[in-house]
Amino acid sequence: MLVLAIDTSGTGCAAAVYDSAAAEVLARAGANIGRGHAERLMEFVDEALLAADRQLSEIDRIAVTVGPGSFTGIRVGVAAARGLALALGKPAVGITTLEVAAENARLTTPGQAVLVVIDAKRDEVYAQLFDAFGRAKDEPEILSVREARERFSGLEGTVCGSGASLVRPSPVSDVPTDGVPDDIDIAVVARLGAGADPASAKPKPLYLRGPDAKPQAGFAVTRA
Repeated sequence: MLVLAIDTSGTGCAAAVYDSAAAEVLARAGANIGRGHAERLMEFVDEALLAADRQLSEIDRIAVTVGPGSFTGIRVGVAAARGLALALGKPAVGITTLEVAAENARLTTPGQAVLVVIDAKRDEVYAQLFDAFGRAKDEPEILSVREARERFSGLEGTVCGSGASLVRPSPVSDVPTDGVPDDIDIAVVARLGAGADPASAKPKPLYLRGPDAKPQAGFAVTRA
């Protein structure tokens, strides 16, 4: 199975072509662009396909990061994945940035439970706990730093992510992965996407916090 993986969840923008039968990334393309994901994403998709010597029509599945992360970036990636899947008549699956971070940590420190903690700013974090096999033990959620410290104070296992030091200030065996969700490994997205179930892993944005922009009710225009 050929998987086209897409990530626009942070400041990076990336695409990769993955052959699940060979368990190999055939090619990848991308850059840390900050903004402008909508303008650059398809450029990187084309670049990855060209480097892999594959046509878009040969792709069997689309995998895309669905958050938590950049509100606008996630919308761009999910919309692109859905559009490509519709055009190709192939399934699309969503992979969370928490799953990607957990898989990286699991490979680095095998045999341990993994707590992924991403700094959500405003004295809050995105968090999710995974077992030693990479299976989620609870749902992703947004917590205050205080709540996260209290809940996970006795955790035995690995803590990773850009918010790890906020929850466990002096980790002993934790994985230094500051930068999550910006530093997403597109190869891991592709591999997780190949193993995901299209029936349950729908490419739906994971917004754990609402958008900053809110309607101003006092200035609403009355419809005629």
